[in-house]
Formats: sequence, C-alpha cells, structure tokens
Amino acid sequence: MVDYINEIKGFSSYARKAAAEGIVLLKNEDEVLPIIPSDEVALFGRCQIDYYRSGTGSGGSVNVPYTVNAVEGFELNKNINTNKYLLDLYANFVKENPFDNGGGGWAAEPWFQKEMRLTEDIVKTAKGSSNKAVIIIGRTAGEDQDNGAKPGSYYLTEDELDMLNKVCSLFNNVIVVLNVSNTIDMSWLENSNLKNSIKSVLYSWQGGMEGGNALADVLSGDVTPSGKLTDTISYRLEDHPSDKNFGNEISNIYAEDIYVGYRYFETFNKDAVQFPFGFGLSYTSFTTKQLTAQILGEGSAKEFVVRVAVTNSGDKYSGKEVVQLYYSAPQGVLGKPEVELIAFKKSRILKPGETQELEFKIDLSSMASYDDSGITGYKSSYILEKGGYRLFFGNSVRNLNLVEFDKEIILEDNIVVKELEEALAPQESFKRVKPGDKKADGTYSLEYEETPKSQISLKDRMESRKPKDLEITGDRGIKLIDVKNKKSTMDEFLAQLTQKELEIIVRGEGMSSPKVTSGTAGAFGGVGDSLIKLGIPVACCADGPSGIRRDSGEIAMQLPIGTLLACSWDVDMVRELYKFEGMELVLNEIDSLLGPGINIHRHPLNGRNFEYFSEDPYLTGLMASAVTLGIKDGGSTGTVKHFACNDQEYKRSIVDSVVSERALREIHLKAFEMVVKEGEAVSIMTAYNPINGIWTASNYDLNTTILRGEWGFKGIVMTDWWAKMNDPVNGGEPSIQQAASMVRAQNDIYMLVNNYGAEVNGLGDDLSESVESGVLTIGELQRCARNICNFILDAKVIERPIKEPIVTKVPAAVGDTAEFKTNSEIKFNTTVDGTKTFIVDEEGEYSLVIYMCHDNDPAAQSSCNLLLNNEYITNIQLNGSFGNWVRQKDLNVYLEKGLYQIDIKFTKPGLEIGHIVFTKN
Repeated sequence: MVDYINEIKGFSSYARKAAAEGIVLLKNEDEVLPIIPSDEVALFGRCQIDYYRSGTGSGGSVNVPYTVNAVEGFELNKNINTNKYLLDLYANFVKENPFDNGGGGWAAEPWFQKEMRLTEDIVKTAKGSSNKAVIIIGRTAGEDQDNGAKPGSYYLTEDELDMLNKVCSLFNNVIVVLNVSNTIDMSWLENSNLKNSIKSVLYSWQGGMEGGNALADVLSGDVTPSGKLTDTISYRLEDHPSDKNFGNEISNIYAEDIYVGYRYFETFNKDAVQFPFGFGLSYTSFTTKQLTAQILGEGSAKEFVVRVAVTNSGDKYSGKEVVQLYYSAPQGVLGKPEVELIAFKKSRILKPGETQELEFKIDLSSMASYDDSGITGYKSSYILEKGGYRLFFGNSVRNLNLVEFDKEIILEDNIVVKELEEALAPQESFKRVKPGDKKADGTYSLEYEETPKSQISLKDRMESRKPKDLEITGDRGIKLIDVKNKKSTMDEFLAQLTQKELEIIVRGEGMSSPKVTSGTAGAFGGVGDSLIKLGIPVACCADGPSGIRRDSGEIAMQLPIGTLLACSWDVDMVRELYKFEGMELVLNEIDSLLGPGINIHRHPLNGRNFEYFSEDPYLTGLMASAVTLGIKDGGSTGTVKHFACNDQEYKRSIVDSVVSERALREIHLKAFEMVVKEGEAVSIMTAYNPINGIWTASNYDLNTTILRGEWGFKGIVMTDWWAKMNDPVNGGEPSIQQAASMVRAQNDIYMLVNNYGAEVNGLGDDLSESVESGVLTIGELQRCARNICNFILDAKVIERPIKEPIVTKVPAAVGDTAEFKTNSEIKFNTTVDGTKTFIVDEEGEYSLVIYMCHDNDPAAQSSCNLLLNNEYITNIQLNGSFGNWVRQKDLNVYLEKGLYQIDIKFTKPGLEIGHIVFTKN
C-alpha cells in the first residue's frame, strides 16, 4: 500500500485548493457571504455529515483514508461558529438513519438521502442564537443510470422543500449550498416565499476528500469564489433542445445538431436562461477594458491579438476573475450559433485596486464551420464563410463587450481552411435545427433541414487501406526492449509473433488481475506466457478519473469531480493537480488512469455528467488536455473516454447516437481532437454505444479515418469494459465475441476477458475463424499489436522488471481437522462474508479456481478478497453474468502440508461464491 500522504507531499492541500476554485457563487445579496467571526451559523441538511465527495460507479468508487465533511470543515475553520444544538440533532438523526448505499451493489445507491423532517420548534430554537442559516442539499449520480425528472434527482423532494420553507420563514439570511454531481432544477429560487430570505446560493459540487475544507474556505472568505458555470441553467428542463430526444432506449436523435447548451439558448431562446454559461459571482467586483486589438496576417492565416486589463474594483476582498472571449460568425448558408467561446484566461489573485493585463492570440481559422452537405461548394471541408466576424470579451456569455479593431473583420469570399473526407455521416435521414430569420429581440426563428446522409463506400475505403502482412518468422530471440534500445526494428520484433500470440495480445484481462497492481481495472500487453518470454511486460490500468479505484480495498486520493474542476476555468491548476495524480499512479505501478471523461453535457440528466466537464467542447478540450499533460508530467498516462457520444446512461450499450457529421466534428469530437493534438494523449477508450448504427468499438471511421488519419493519433485504443461490437461495414447485431470487427476498425484491445482468459480465448471471440475465412488479416492484427507495443515502450512498465507469474507461499496452521481437503470443492454458496477450513495432504504449488455467478447484467461489477490463514491472497472480481455460473482460474499458491483457513470478505456485493478448488499443479 502506498502512503501517498507522506510520499507525495502537498497532494491533499492542492486538492483542497482545487475544490475551492471550482465552487460557483450564483447569488450573494446584502453581503451575506462571507461568514464573519461574529456570525453564528445554523447548519441544516444531513449532507453536512453525509457529504457527497463524488458520483458513483467507476468514476467515483475510490477507497479513501478520510473524507472531510461540511461539519468538520466548519469546525476546523476559525472564522465559522456553528449552532451546536443543530449539530447534535443531525448527528443523532444520521446515527438513527444511516446512509443508504442501496446495499452496496453496482449502481444501487439512490441519488438522494432521507432528510430530517424539521419542526417549527427546531428552527425557532436554532434561530434563537443564530443569525445566518446554511442549508446543504445533496445529490449524487453515476454510471449505469441517468438522473430522473423527479423529486430526489433533478427536482427537490418534499422534505427538502419543507426544509427551505421552514428555515426561510424564520431566517432572513439563508445560504443554500448544492453538494451535487449535476446541475439541478433551480425554479424554487424564484418562489416568492423563499426569494427574499435566500440571499446566497452556491454550487459546491463534489469536492473529493477535501471537499468540506474547501467549502469552509469559501464560505469563511479565506478563499474568494472564482468559479464560473460550464453549463447553462434554464428555468425549465424541457427548454433544453435535447430534451425531446433524450432517454430513448433504441435511438437518440441529435436533432439539436451543433446547438448544444448556450449555442442554442443564445441563438434561439434567451428568455429560457436562469443562469448563463460562464456566469459566477465573487465577493469583490471586477472591471475589464480593452487595451489593444491587432489584426495580423492575411486570409485564413489572420491572427487577432487582443490585450485586456482586468481590475479588482472592490475595496475589501482579493479575488480572481475569468476573462472570456467569444466570436460571432456570419450566418451564411450553413447557419451558426450567435456566439461561441474561443478563448479564456483566469487572472492571478488581485488585491483591491490591482490590475492585471491579459493577452489573447486567436486564429481566424479556428472560427471555421464544417460543411457536411456541400452547400458552400466545398463538401467535407472547414469553411470560413464570407461576411463579418466579431470578437467579444467579458465574464459570461451574457456580459460581453465588443472588441474594437481599427477596421471591421469582413471576408469578401469563402475561404477553405481544411479539406477532409466524409466520415461518420448518418445512414438514416432526420431533420436538424437551423436558424431561420432574425427576430426583433435578436434571436432567430427555429427551423429544420434534412441532415446529409452518408455517400461513401466504407467497404472500399477499408479494403484500399488495409495494412500489409509482415511475414511471420517465429521467435528469433528479439525482445521488446531491443526495439527501445535500437538493436532491432519494431517490424522485426512483431514478425516473431504467431497468429495465436497476435490474438492474445489484443485481449486485456481482469478486473482485479493478479498479474498487475491488486484490485485495479485491467491488464494488457504481455498477458500470455509466450508474450512474456518475448519481453512484453503486463501493463496496468485503473479506474478514475477522480482517483485510483482499487477493489481490493487499498486507499487512494480522491480528487474533485470533473465538472467542479472545469468550473475553476483554471487550466494550469488542473494540470498541476493531475501531476500529483500521475505521481501516485507511478507509485502504484499503474500505467494509465481511465480518465479524463470528456463527453459533452448534452442534457442535464446524463448520469455521468459529473465525470465530464462542460456543454462546451473548447472548454472541455482544454481541461482534458490539462489532465493528460498533468498525468504525463507525473510520469504516467491518462486514457481519454468515452469515444464518443456517450451522452446517456440508460441503455448505454444499445442506444444508437444518430448524429450529423457536422455536429460530431464541431461538438462531440472536438474535445477529443484537442486532447490528441494539444494534450499529447496516447490512450483512448471507445464507448459502449453505436454511432449511426456502428458500435464505437468497431467503428472504422471513428478509430482510423478520423482519429489516426486526420488527427495523427499514435497511441492505443481500448474498448470500454465488456463492450459489444458489430460489423464495421454492414452493422447488424452486436456481440462481445466480434473481436475481428474491433481489430479491423483499429480498436486495439478488447477490455476485457476474464483473468488468465487471454490465452484460452475466455470469451470465445471470433479472431481465429475470421483469419481462417479471410475476413481478418494478419496485417490488421499486427497493426494493433504495433500500437500496443509502442505504448508499452513509452510507459513506465518497460522500466520495471518483468513479473513472472506470482506464486504466493502461505504457511500452514497447526491442526489436523477441517471441513474439506485440497482438490475437492470447498463449498461456500454465499453472497456474504464466510469462512471455511481445509487440509493439505501434499505440499506443493496449487492453482486457485473459483466457481461463481452474478444475477445482474454485464455492466454490474462486484468483488471480494480471499484470505488464507488471515493473509490477503487475491481479489476476486466478476461482472454480471445473468445468473450463469462462471469458472475462473485466478492464481497459483504454494501450500504446505497442514491446516488452512480460507476467508471470503466482500468489498463490493453482488456476486455469489459457489465453491473454490485448489488443484495441485
């Protein structure tokens, strides 16, 4: 176990700083905040104790050494005095009504917790000594299910509304803190009975282990809030343009096209906005003014250099401001959003009266739009349409000033910025949004047009671009390290791999593989004995992105959620935070963290929005690049996910994302493009869902034409865990066995087969038969093997001694009476912790084989630790098997003659252990 607190000095304090930077202040009347030492605060809401540090699922399941909740953060802060009467009431309530984790199973935790019902007497007693009230409302969300348009999820519960009403009826200075994963309904803030009393509202999000300290830092004024919204908050959920097409179990029509979030609201429906994109208040005030604005270069090479001065115009508090730049392009024939974010910078901490100058350099080419229909005369190209272009600066999409140049930016003719080729266009027709006539209020009428359909032969494209086969030579004594040391070429090394070895290397193993760091998500690379002999080490990846998840129980640092970090608008800070994370990965011998997640916040109810950053692709791309670069600075890598359009958790492995090529390129793929080109990403995970009929794990245009061909990606692509694939040309029904389709698409690794299952084809994939039938070529397998080996050559794993199969020696205990013998079935038949004893008659090496099942579907995950004579041996993991019994070989142990006690201790419930067999080798 890594003692990261001592080995990575400053990690926890920096995580605390980051958690405070992303807190967004939406309202602060009468200077109710910050809290001052003479205030006494009445703290309401059970989440003051049951603080939500993250969402659920693989993006949040981190075993932590501690969590600082709001009560602890407040009590540790010398400037905050809390009402002890209320603290005791809530402590007793939580003790009698413990946190409901849904039984601890996969995706079982409810999105809210039962709230203590307040009486008027309770509130009156608290008001007797307190002048301010803080109400904390909590929500979580996570993998495998979306939020719901119902109380306890997007809307407040009856108990929460009752709490607001009772507190606001007696307190004049009420502060509402939202300890949530996603944006929630804010209509209660317009309620006349509450409006006058609720003076302050903050999104504190979920701040990781140090969240309570960060919240206290902001409320006390130790830190002046500087977070800005990365999403638009509308008055009504149904005002979001994707709402009509969200939640379908068969297909998700992206009719809103490029008009996601503020791009829609600012173009078509400004009145629907309660809090605009980029908005966030401070304890102080700022003024910004343009200093200079220059136009350099000609044509599409034009560059704009804008210098802005930002001044802390307040007289009491220091603080930071985010200066945001937006552009407006001519509507032309393509149609454009009213404004789009193009640059931003966060100031340093400015004292009252202090000024900082910020400089922005913006390329005209970055304002181009993609023509997927040919209406401009340049199909499949990025175009700058003729007309006027404008730049604006300000501190939200609604508070902007025009950048004034010496002359107007007017293009007389269309300019082609980049010619590409059609890729990922839909197979079916649907109507998409387009602006019509401009109205008197400055918005546009909402019109629709037919979305262009695919016009290319994907079969011909794939056939013409097949890689050539390397002639298989067999083992010539060349090791992978010889390629790194320039003693051999990669072609010479790869030519040694037989067809079977090529099939093995494209299969990952796990979860909780005994070949890598315990309790982690998967192993890949040298997962077969013959691959190890060729010097291919086994690489390790672990769930993230907000901390290392280890199902074996080892602790790790938990970071703030992605949305919170993006709300900081501080790219440098995020990079520094993930440098610490990279260092922790290296200490734990983990070669890639499965994160960042960078899908777009297309709809507020997506259960995994907390892992992602924003509704805006540019902001998302910069934040994602900060994460990958930071992890690289720390010595490891990040795996960017979920590629692409993983915008709904309900039926996520089935629902088809039906989307235009333009919307893909400008919105849903843009952040991925940025993190490849600017974030130096070397590992990407595809999503569960299909895009326009082809599952992403077997989507050739996604993984080869665009990712590698257009963007120049040189790294590895892995599937999401137990993903399905279908034919990359003809589509059709998907299955987990269609690995040949995955390889043909250049998705390099199937994640994952069961432990020790790569050599024996544990999932029964179609690789061998596809090579024999000519559907799959040796060259295509070698192409994926090349990508995997190149990744390993650049990872820390190549520097570590190659691990031979581990044989753990466990001493026997004294005794000669037991329930079972080796080579017999040690029957547990249990879903809870259990203990059995067995006798070993013959000393030697034994294989551990487990028979188990899990009633849930394959997305569900569960695990338990196995101990022999009180010594940890391994972590057993199983995803849902629909109740089918699974036989899994785990590891080898060396046992002496004598008595052994075997203990099963569940770390994530769900699976049933039938029996365990120790077989003599």
